[in-house]
Amino acid sequence: MPAATYFRSSSTGAHENLNLKVMLKKGITLFIVFVVCQCAWAQQPSQYSLYMFNRMAYNPAYAGLDNSLSTTGIFRRQWVNLEGSPIGQHFNLHAPLYFLSSGLGFSLENDELGLERNLAMRAAYNYQLMLNNGILAVGISGGVLQKTLDGSRMRTPEGDYIDGSTINHRDNFLPIGQVAALAPTFEFGIYYKSEQLEIGISTRDIIAQPIEFTDFTIRPIRSFFFTASGHFELNRSLMLHPSVFVKTDIIQTQIDFSTLFTYNDNITFGTSFRGYSRATIDALAIIGGLHLNEKTRVFYSYDVSLSQIKLANSGSHEIMLNYNLNKAIGKGRPPKIIYNPRFL
Repeated sequence: MPAATYFRSSSTGAHENLNLKVMLKKGITLFIVFVVCQCAWAQQPSQYSLYMFNRMAYNPAYAGLDNSLSTTGIFRRQWVNLEGSPIGQHFNLHAPLYFLSSGLGFSLENDELGLERNLAMRAAYNYQLMLNNGILAVGISGGVLQKTLDGSRMRTPEGDYIDGSTINHRDNFLPIGQVAALAPTFEFGIYYKSEQLEIGISTRDIIAQPIEFTDFTIRPIRSFFFTASGHFELNRSLMLHPSVFVKTDIIQTQIDFSTLFTYNDNITFGTSFRGYSRATIDALAIIGGLHLNEKTRVFYSYDVSLSQIKLANSGSHEIMLNYNLNKAIGKGRPPKIIYNPRFL
């Protein structure tokens, strides 16, 4: 059976098939279906509304492009009050290596949704060169992904489940407790950054190494990401930052369109809309943020669901904290380009 993939858009992929009435009445978790025999599931990328402030989460070529040691932490709680809804944490650290004209980074991500948990650790490296008053970086990352499945939360149509004490899926391939497996994961990306324009393209699971459990296999499907954003000065105190984020596995696609403003190089506010057609409309994100000091920024997003899944949840919350050392690290020649501090 071919593998399937999905993004966390409530109107596409697996979410189109959610039976809200059953979900509301019985509290069935989002991901309850295992396929008999040698199963093939697809590993999906996590969803973040604050992607424009955390490009390292999707593109290893961004390592070091904050021009100093930069650390970012994110917590996301998606579709609050919906049982089994995604909860994720992401942390990354990266810095430029001027003496090598490159950047180095590390990321750690924990993603829980329904009966599965994904823990990924990756190290990233890129090479940077000057191009048309900007920096072009080409990067790669490699690491390991651990997937854990909780068989006690699975339900099959013919299974026996008595008061939670008896678990019999009537399927020898399905576990009744927790099982885990490891697989390598690789990414590749290209990123261009200038004073007014940023463009990036990347791919995850280049090799798509199968995750081998004892009785079944999960086969990751290669995902592609494209980002583009601009930075335009409207007046002495107000900046405009439009951006777009495309996530696709070629079969299914989801797009975020965002418009943000920065006031006095300090306060950020705006909105982001996820979806590009009637079938993919997912959410409207309300975004705000500010500089706590010259090195620390905090951002928050509240997603209002727009698809039919709004009947079963009260929105999504995401908070991000970024710390930038804001000074040169090590020795070597820094890039010739000097960015406006408001873009950092």
